[in-house]
Amino acid sequence: MKILAIDDQQLVLLPLKRRLSELGYDVETETDALKAKATFDTFKPDLVIVDINMPIISGIEIIRYIRGTKNSTTPIMVLSGNTDDNLIVESFDLGVEDYMKKPLSLDEVSARVKRLIGAVNKEQKAVSQNTIIQKRCVGVVIPCYNEEDRLLSKEFTDFVEKHSGYHLCFVNDGSKDNTLQVLNDLRRGREDYITVYDCEKNGGKAEAVRLGMLHMAEYTDLDYIGFLDADLSTDLTDFDDLVKTIETSDFKIVSGSRISRMGANIAKESAREIISLTINYIIRKILRMNFKDTQCGAKIMDKEVIKIAFNEPFITKWLFDVEIFMRMKKHFGAEKANSFICEQPLKRWVHADGSKLSMKDSAKIVFQLGHIAAHYKRKSVGKQNQNYNYVIESGKVNV
Repeated sequence: MKILAIDDQQLVLLPLKRRLSELGYDVETETDALKAKATFDTFKPDLVIVDINMPIISGIEIIRYIRGTKNSTTPIMVLSGNTDDNLIVESFDLGVEDYMKKPLSLDEVSARVKRLIGAVNKEQKAVSQNTIIQKRCVGVVIPCYNEEDRLLSKEFTDFVEKHSGYHLCFVNDGSKDNTLQVLNDLRRGREDYITVYDCEKNGGKAEAVRLGMLHMAEYTDLDYIGFLDADLSTDLTDFDDLVKTIETSDFKIVSGSRISRMGANIAKESAREIISLTINYIIRKILRMNFKDTQCGAKIMDKEVIKIAFNEPFITKWLFDVEIFMRMKKHFGAEKANSFICEQPLKRWVHADGSKLSMKDSAKIVFQLGHIAAHYKRKSVGKQNQNYNYVIESGKVNV
């Protein structure tokens, strides 16, 4: 039996095709809704699984094509994150047999497929683990410098195999050890979920994250893009919680916060905690925003702000997080930027041995903060002067 699955996000189709193929079905997938019509005509599937929200033409148009233009009775299942009641009713009125709402498990999808068209193999066969089909797709940039002995490869692979919709981009920041080889081994066989972006020269964490974010912004099927430290001091489950916040809100940036509180495992060295509190106080004064922790290495962003935050190189290697918020503030204005950014406490953060940021580096941060304050103030004044000169030259002055 043949199944045609249509969704504009490849990260959704990959685990779906793998599971249904394991069950013995002949599966074709299509990310282009226009091409899907031709595929339907030539492939002649026994079942169509279609998403609703797609560019160019929607899933509703695909359903109309099958039921109206082709006058076909082929069973249709909708698999969509769109939960609008009117749309669901319209889908059933057009003749779909089932409407599945994302997120849902592959086990449930499999059971619904068997109910509609029957099972290919009667005997029970081992299948891949029960992945959750998400309603959004996320890119995660992970900067790596000399991580050969610290990279927790299994944690990353286990996560992407269990959570659909994630694409990990490891940025090798000119490592001197075998980090690049470790990353290529990690990617092998998982090319659809894992990318390795190799920088020949070490440019520092800020530049590695910047290049990785801009690279992932080119992927059209990603809804959100973020970054995470390679040592997983913030684990992937906590990162997924940040994603859940941004997808259910109007925030453009959700930033993790390592605030010590009851019920959370936040482990810091005492000396580092004192320095961290001092630095955060200075940062709040510079930003004039009530941040508790700008420097947490876990952040997720809407794609529309990536160019604003990362288009230009940062002026510091370690405090680029502060610069991101400064750029947001300069672009949108203080009030709007405050409404766009959310700081979310983490459930877990553990200081990892071998951290690249030494106590000596921490002491230098105060001077770098002064550099940031002066740089962005100078840019702001320069922009004001430019606008003022334009007003004078154009004669647009009210006396």
